[in-house]
Amino acid sequence: MQEALVIGMGAVSALGVGLPATAMQLTAQQVEPHLLTRFKTTLRLPVYEVPHPGNPTRPGGNAIQWLEMAVEEALRNARLASAAERAGVRIGVCVGSTVLCQLHDLEFCAKLRHGSPVADGTPYRDYVETSPAEWLRRQYSLDGPALTVSNACTSSADALGIARLWLVSGQCDAVLAAGTDSLETGPLDGFHALGVCDASPCRPFDAARGGLNLGEGAAAVVLAAPESRLLRERKAEIALCGYGKTADASHLTQPLPNGEFLERAIRVALQDAGATPQEVGMVNAHGTGTEANDRVEGQTLARVFGPALRYHSTKSLTGHALGAAGALEFVFTALMLERGVAARSHHFEHLAPELTIPPLTHDTPFEESYALSTSLAFGGSNTALVLRRV
Repeated sequence: MQEALVIGMGAVSALGVGLPATAMQLTAQQVEPHLLTRFKTTLRLPVYEVPHPGNPTRPGGNAIQWLEMAVEEALRNARLASAAERAGVRIGVCVGSTVLCQLHDLEFCAKLRHGSPVADGTPYRDYVETSPAEWLRRQYSLDGPALTVSNACTSSADALGIARLWLVSGQCDAVLAAGTDSLETGPLDGFHALGVCDASPCRPFDAARGGLNLGEGAAAVVLAAPESRLLRERKAEIALCGYGKTADASHLTQPLPNGEFLERAIRVALQDAGATPQEVGMVNAHGTGTEANDRVEGQTLARVFGPALRYHSTKSLTGHALGAAGALEFVFTALMLERGVAARSHHFEHLAPELTIPPLTHDTPFEESYALSTSLAFGGSNTALVLRRV
């Protein structure tokens, strides 16, 4: 299939606000989690907060604010920030999220569910109008298709894959693909109830790993088809060239133990990209730090890529940003691919005995033109994205 070229990116996470801060922090120093400051909770769990005060009182809360900040940066980089620059350009929008329109207003959701009266229409209107794709379509007067994907932790990775399909089918001249999520009571309580949160900074693929740390943030990517007139005036250094998607549905929260469907998603993405495992310079793994995810993913990656495998998890720098994770990690992978340096996997010390290949312990240069980013989610959802240095 045809590639989708990246002409703009934006990112907001615990690494910082904007691409320059993000690129620097990926390799410059270690970002540590801390106890929550955004809302009160009795849970003493470390999290990765965006270093920005945010505005939780606006409709959509911080998740909309993080999204707006990432989108503004991506549009500026794509030279599509103004209405005049966007005039005559069919721009679609596809956003992945788990919190927006589901978990950012639990009080309203509870009233709606139990049939309790709502004083006026404001909560309902805010709830509906902050559907992220529709909000972006209206905010920037975009006239292409608009879709919000809520597929747990593969949401925004799937948004990127769908965006490429829209471009290939000729539905758009460009697509704004994004992901956003913010730290909220619902996800924090939910993951704690599952028993998968670590009381220490998370250690993906480590023998002593104890679970995940939650994070937050947003990322936005502007994609265009190679033949688009937008490419006449804009430079693209990265292409999204492969998308693989499977769902094993073997368990509500855990992946299939043998990794068969994750492996299939990776191989589909590689075939889609026209790349072999040997041509992949690095893998940005989902790497949550939970026992099940790291075992299945580590064993699967070793099967596909063999002893030459170079992989890491950036969740030890940002925490698990849920629906935003796929888009954020796409941007991280693109930045590392541009520089030809894969960041080390922070907090890793000792390889888990069920794994055979350790993640990167040092920032590692590579020359290959391809990189892979994987995302896994509840229900056995597996997504693989292949990027190419143009």
